[in-house]
Parts: sequence; C-alpha cells; structure tokens
Amino acid sequence: MKKLLSVKRLSTSFYTRSKKIRAVQNVSFDLKEGEALGIVGESGCGKSAMAKSINQLLPKKSATIESGNIIYKGENLLEKNKKEMRAIRGKEISMIFQDPMTSLNPTMKIGKQVGEAYHLHYPQKSKLEVYRHVIKLFMQVRIPQPEERYHQYPHELSGGMRQRVMVAIAISCNPFILLADEPTTALDVTIQAQILKLLKQIQKEENMSILLITHDFSIVANFCDRVVVMYAGKVIEKASVYQLFESPKHPYTKELINAIPRLDSEEQNKLNTIDGTPPDLALPPLGCSFEPRCSSKIICCKTKCPSLVETNPDHFVKCHLFSKENTHG
Repeated sequence: MKKLLSVKRLSTSFYTRSKKIRAVQNVSFDLKEGEALGIVGESGCGKSAMAKSINQLLPKKSATIESGNIIYKGENLLEKNKKEMRAIRGKEISMIFQDPMTSLNPTMKIGKQVGEAYHLHYPQKSKLEVYRHVIKLFMQVRIPQPEERYHQYPHELSGGMRQRVMVAIAISCNPFILLADEPTTALDVTIQAQILKLLKQIQKEENMSILLITHDFSIVANFCDRVVVMYAGKVIEKASVYQLFESPKHPYTKELINAIPRLDSEEQNKLNTIDGTPPDLALPPLGCSFEPRCSSKIICCKTKCPSLVETNPDHFVKCHLFSKENTHG
C-alpha cells in the first residue's frame, strides 16, 4: 500500500507560566492508503496532542510544534498557511473528537451542525442539496428517522446517537484520512461495538485511512492493521497487530496487553495493573521514560535513552534489552 501520511520526528510542547511540557517527542510513523493504524498508550502519553498537531488544532497561545515534518501527499502540512490548512482540514483530513457531549454545539440543531461542515467546503451547494446530503449521511451512519433527527438538539439524543452525529460530520466530505480520537469514550460496550463496526464499514466503502487513538488494546486487536505504542510522548514500539500480540517486545507493551481482562483467566477477580505513574513531561528523565515502572530494567536504562531498533521485519522497539550493545548471545 502507498504511504498517504508520514509523520517525521514530530515534537510538540505546551507552555505554562512556569514550565514547558514536552507532550510529543520525536514521533515518527507512516499511515498507508486504506489502512487502520492504532495509536495506543495511557492517558497523557501524547496521543491526542500528536493528532491535533497533524490537523494543526493546537491552542495557539499555549502550544507549539517545535520540530519535525508532516508529509501529506508529498507536501509538508507544517509549511501550509491558515487558508491552505482550512481547505484540507475537514475535507481531506477529518477528525472525530473524544467527547460528543462537549464537541457538539448545544444551541444548534444537529442537522445544521452537520450541514455546516459540508457547506464550508462546498459553498456552491444550495440549501436543499446540503439538506439532502445531511439526510444521506444520517442514513449512512445508521441514525433512524433522519428527517426528524435533523431538527433535534444534541441533548435530545443518546450518547451513541451523538457519536454517530460526530462520525457524520467527520465523513461529510469523504476525507482521505480520519483521525478518530477515542471515538467510543463514555459509551457502553454494545454501543462501542456498533460505532467501531460502522467506522470499519465506512472505511471499506470509501477506502479511507483511519488513525485510531485509544488506550484499549482489545479495540486495536479487532480494528487495526498496524499499531504504534506511545509512552511519555515517545513511540516505543511499532508493528503489525499480529506481530504485536504474537510477540510484544517492550515491557510496557507487555504490561498493557496483560492488563486486558480475559474470560479464560484462572484468577477471575483479579485484574493486572501497571505499578507507578507516567513521568512528569515537564522534567523528562535522562534515560528510558518507563524505567521507574519497569520490572526488566538494566543499569543503563536510568541514564541512557534507548534508540528505536528493528527486531524483526517492520517490528521496531525502543528498549535497551534489544539494543546490540546489550544483547547477549
């Protein structure tokens, strides 16, 4: 498959009055045409900041992209001006935000909100054409009674229906790339499965590339083709979903997979957890960020930052246990 998006050594920081928070540090990955790529990690590891950096939706006064390149169709998005990015954002690269409760405007009817996103990029369309397109979108995302729903407000819909509205807004212009930031947050398991099934179906119908951001490895296993594991703003492992679940390399990845609840577990009442907390990104450690929580650490982990190495074809890991100088025959 052809590369559609390449993020290269991207670094993004947030600023307060007293400190600088390095939310994304030298992140690199590729997104191919028609594939689903999962970005996995705990809350606060930089997943959402990275996605908002791609679409340039960071708060201007408190955040900045310090270095790196975001190559889309051979062009660097970071070199685009505001007008050029507005033409791409929403039309070619779209985004589903985490919480539909706060992402939708409570004072606007949902039909108008969906139509607004479409009309912005196709101003030549008449009101009737926009209305028909919105109804078609509602049918595509399985919203029942679309003509009636068109005139309702967000508070009149369930959480699952609001998330379907968010999907409708995101796909209204048939984007090439969909950035889905925790698209099933706060939804029950049944509705979560419906939303993911819907996204997968739309992906196949439109040959759309999806960047799925989540902390849930069970979602990644059933939805994604490849996966990038992030920790403390850095990429620590990259592989196909099969490779990652068959042979995880990084201790953090292993811990995340072990934390997935299993029905076949002998200890039915006990869930595995990862001891400790992620580091303060205002004062990142000199060595491996996971070292304080790692049960497999060695001496150099505390003072030396590991490099990303390829352990198998297309399987990369950032861990001293796999670096050449620390590998024992």
